[in-house]
Amino acid sequence: MDISNLIQTVSIYALPVLFAITIHEAAHGYVARYFGDDTAWMLGRVTLNPLKHIDPVGTILMPLMLYFATSGAFLFGYAKPVPVHFGNLRNPKRDMIWVALAGPASNFVQAILWAVLLVVLAGSGVERENFFVRMAQGGVLVNLVMWAFNLFPLPPLDGGRVLAGLLPHGNAQNLLARVEPFGFFIVMALVLAGIVSTYWLSPLMAVGYSVIRTVIGPLAALFR
Repeated sequence: MDISNLIQTVSIYALPVLFAITIHEAAHGYVARYFGDDTAWMLGRVTLNPLKHIDPVGTILMPLMLYFATSGAFLFGYAKPVPVHFGNLRNPKRDMIWVALAGPASNFVQAILWAVLLVVLAGSGVERENFFVRMAQGGVLVNLVMWAFNLFPLPPLDGGRVLAGLLPHGNAQNLLARVEPFGFFIVMALVLAGIVSTYWLSPLMAVGYSVIRTVIGPLAALFR
């Protein structure tokens, strides 16, 4: 692996990734506090300080190892999850859905903002290979991946929490709870098998890009 390529990739993606994971986790904590659970707030996790959310293994070591092992073809990582005691929420079954959706929603908003920056840079005549153009492109990509991936309906991902909140009390919800301890390994297996990418990430990201193009269309038209 060319070390110069690694340095270039890290420099382009570092800021978008830090913003993406920091705001994602802080959003979970903020919405949980809004609905009655102060756990994350009291632990100082409702903050834009990335050091509070970075996991040394999941955020730094694992992505670097995978980058070298797969020549950049496959990357995966995670941040320290914000602690939420769902029993403290005013309406746990309903409110857990909003807490879970807060993280992916924050990523989608960030993807739009990076796309806006990309339009402004392009409209200002900045060359396509400019560092900041590539960073903005990376910001859109990183946040759309986080948005789509975290909505996958299997715990411990946010989509699994949403599904648990939507399911009626009974056998289906109990089954989901029993799956959760093994959820990370199941998700990883599905990712490595290409199932998540083919049948979830790619279709959902296509929708995401389409929505973003529609949202920023009027702004892009101003720079033509």
